[in-house]
Amino acid sequence: MQFNLADVFETVAAAVPDRVALTYEGEHRTYAELDAEANRTAQLFAQSGIGPGEHVSLFMKNSVEHVTSLLGLIKIRAVPINVNYRYTSAELEYIFTNSDSVAVVVELPEHQRNLAELLGACPQVRTVIVVGETTDELRAATDARSIAVVRFSDIHDLPPTAEFDTRSGDDQFVLYTGGTTGYPKGVMWRQDDFFRRPLSCGNPYGPEPRKDHAEIAAAAKEFPDRAYLIAAPLMHGAALNSLFTFFTLGARVVLMQNFDPRKMVEAIEKESLQVILIVGDGMGLPLVDEMERRQGEIDFSSLASITSGGAVWSVSVRERMLAIKPDLLLRDNFGASESGNDGSFTIDENGTLRMAPSPNMILVDEGLNQIPAGSDQVGYIARIGNVPLGYYKDEEKTARTFPTRADGTRISVLGDMGTIEADGTIVFLGRGSQCINTGGEKVFAEEVEAALHAHPSVADALVVPVPDERMGQRVAAVIAVYPDAAELTLDDVQEHCRKTLAGYKVPRAMVSVDEVKRTPAGKADYRWATAIASSESIGAQG
Repeated sequence: MQFNLADVFETVAAAVPDRVALTYEGEHRTYAELDAEANRTAQLFAQSGIGPGEHVSLFMKNSVEHVTSLLGLIKIRAVPINVNYRYTSAELEYIFTNSDSVAVVVELPEHQRNLAELLGACPQVRTVIVVGETTDELRAATDARSIAVVRFSDIHDLPPTAEFDTRSGDDQFVLYTGGTTGYPKGVMWRQDDFFRRPLSCGNPYGPEPRKDHAEIAAAAKEFPDRAYLIAAPLMHGAALNSLFTFFTLGARVVLMQNFDPRKMVEAIEKESLQVILIVGDGMGLPLVDEMERRQGEIDFSSLASITSGGAVWSVSVRERMLAIKPDLLLRDNFGASESGNDGSFTIDENGTLRMAPSPNMILVDEGLNQIPAGSDQVGYIARIGNVPLGYYKDEEKTARTFPTRADGTRISVLGDMGTIEADGTIVFLGRGSQCINTGGEKVFAEEVEAALHAHPSVADALVVPVPDERMGQRVAAVIAVYPDAAELTLDDVQEHCRKTLAGYKVPRAMVSVDEVKRTPAGKADYRWATAIASSESIGAQG
C-alpha cells in the first residue's frame, strides 16, 4: 500500500476524534477539531489559487496556524516549504526563489516587513496569506506588485468538511536543510517514502511497520494518552518529523511559540508531559538549569523520557537530568533531512557515538562498495531503502548525495564517516565536510569564510568549531590581516558578518595569526586551525 500523509492524519482523526491532538500555549484541540480547522485552511488555500504540486513557504514561528497550514497544504496536494525565520534577507530571498514558492504564509510584523522588502526579487510569489493584521509595509509592497493578500482568519467563514481530490503516495513533501553545505537544499521526498523512513512506517516503538490504514487506526486507538513536547521550532526537519510521527500514533503534541525553559518545566506538571524533545545542549543545558532550580516545587513524576535530535548533548547534562529523576529514559536520535530517522545512538564517556546494527545503514568505501563488519577501514555511512528523490533543482548534488550502486540500489551518502565493528555496530567518527553544529543550527564553514574574506582588512581566514558548554560547539575564526591593516577585534568581525549572515553563523571566538596555514596546494589546513582556535581562543560568546 502507498501512504499519503494527509490520508494518514485523517485516518487517525477519525479513529480518535475526541483525543487531544495539539496543545499550544495552554489551548487544546482534539483530533476532530484540528482536522476541521485544517479542512478550512485547505479550502482557503485552494480558493486562493494554490494547486497540487505548488510550493508554499511557511515563514512562521510555532503556532496553531503553522500546524493547520502544514495539514491544509498536504490535504490539497500542495507542498509546504519550511523557512528558517532567523535567516537574513539574502538567505530568505534564496529560499523563496529557489523553492519556486507561489505563496507565503507569514505572521509576525517583523517577518511581514522582511517579506515586504523581498517581494520585488521574488517574481513567482503571487499570494501572501497573513495571520493577524497586515502591516502597512506589506500592504504597500503587495499593492505595488498586484500580489493578492489573503487574511488567514477568513477560514472561519468556511465549512469544517470538504471533498478533496484523490491523493497519492507520490505526492511530494519537501524539507529544506539547515545549509550544511552552503545554502539550504530542498530534499524531495515521496510521501510514501517519507512515511516509511522519517516516520518509521507509523511504528517508531516497534519492529513491525503498519501495513494499511486499518492498522494505523487500530494502533491509534490502543496508543496510551501521552503528551510529547516538541521544544524545537517547526521550521526544522527534526521537529516536522516528530510532529507527523506523533500525529500518526494518535498522541498529543505540545508546542510553544518560543523556547522557554521556565514554561517547559511548568508544563511537565501542568500538561503531564511524558516526553520532551530537545536539540542538544543548546536546549538541554538551560532546561536542566531550570529543572534544578524548580526541583521540589514542580512534580516531575509524569516525565518518562527526554530525547535529543539534531545535535549531540553532553554526558554532564545527561547526568544532571538523571540526578533529578533517575528513572528518565534519555535518547539520542540520529538522522538527517536526506535520510529520515536512522535510529538512536549511544555515547560513551569519551564522546564516542555508536549505532546499533540496522538493515537500513551500511558502510561503503569511495567506490560505494560495502565494507565488511569487523574491518578497521574508515568509510562513509550510507542509508539504504526509501531514499529521497533528490535535491530540488540540483541534479549535480543529487547525483553526489544519492548515488546508485552497481547493483542498481540507490543510497544516501551524506559525508558522515565511521567504522563498523564485528557485530555490525557503526562507530560514528564525524562529518567529512567542515560542518559546525551550534545548538542544533548547522553552519557551513566556507560560507562564513567567504563573508570574512569580504572584509577589506582580512588577508585570509579559516572557520572551525570550538567546544561550547551550552551550544555544543561555537563558530571560531582564525584570521590574518594584511600587513598594513589595523588589527581586528571580535566586535569588528561580528559587526561585519551580521550584514550577510544569520546570527548563529557569526563567529563567537577569534584568533589573530600572522599567516593562515594552508597546504602547498592551497587547501585549508583545518586540523591546524582547530588546534589554534581550541588552545588560544577565549573570544566572547555574545
